[in-house]
Amino acid sequence: MTNVITYIGDTDMLSSLAEAERKAGAAILAVYGSSAVQVDRKADASPVTAADRIAHEILADHLARTSDFPVLSEEGRDIPYEERRHWETFWLLDPLDGTREFISRNGEFTVNVALIHRGQPVMGAIYAPVKNLLYTAIKGGGAYRTAQGAAVRLPVDQRKKGFLVVGSRSHASPAFEAYVLKLKARYDDLVLITAGSSLKFCLVAEGAADVYPRLGTTMEWDTAAGQLIVEEAGGRVTEAASGKPLRYNKADLRNHHFIVTGRGWYD
Repeated sequence: MTNVITYIGDTDMLSSLAEAERKAGAAILAVYGSSAVQVDRKADASPVTAADRIAHEILADHLARTSDFPVLSEEGRDIPYEERRHWETFWLLDPLDGTREFISRNGEFTVNVALIHRGQPVMGAIYAPVKNLLYTAIKGGGAYRTAQGAAVRLPVDQRKKGFLVVGSRSHASPAFEAYVLKLKARYDDLVLITAGSSLKFCLVAEGAADVYPRLGTTMEWDTAAGQLIVEEAGGRVTEAASGKPLRYNKADLRNHHFIVTGRGWYD
């Protein structure tokens, strides 16, 4: 088994992962640009397309060739907890995060991959194919945004007007609305913006938003890469009830409700 310590801080591995995400993104865009996208339904009634499956195959093949760690993917097989509970280190994939955004063709979907070690993300990459934006992080090594070949460390200086709260474009909830009302009582200049997929994490990490409350259902593959990117940019991703960081490889892969906060502001 490959020693995970060689992966934490392995920029070559992260670069290789980023290229695999770009390749998966190109395959997604090929489907995205077709005249019609067939939408199927999974057992939980959530949508899935050929783009989800193709991206999974590209990423899973790459990780099988370049590492010894097992893979848990939204589009992979259902792996019983009795099997994966013994995993100390594994890859966690969401090959196409924001399938609803993909179907609606608003461009706000991403490719998410994280390396999980002892319940926490230690390497992560998020790629937004339409925007050609790449966000990466390694535990202890900072978070970066790469656009047009130029990488900048996060967060970056932002000229925001007001206190910016980012919410889900497709998954609003009464609990979220109540939380925003509470914030409005504290911040007269509050501005609410919406975004799809893990881009909400990225907006907080880069400093374009102050807080992202997620008070609805998410899965572990939705959040792992984004959590590390936010944390390495100086922010926090914590459970709404306990204030503890999200944990991974639980028996139930659903996350508890959580709050994402940027550097310099904590709820």
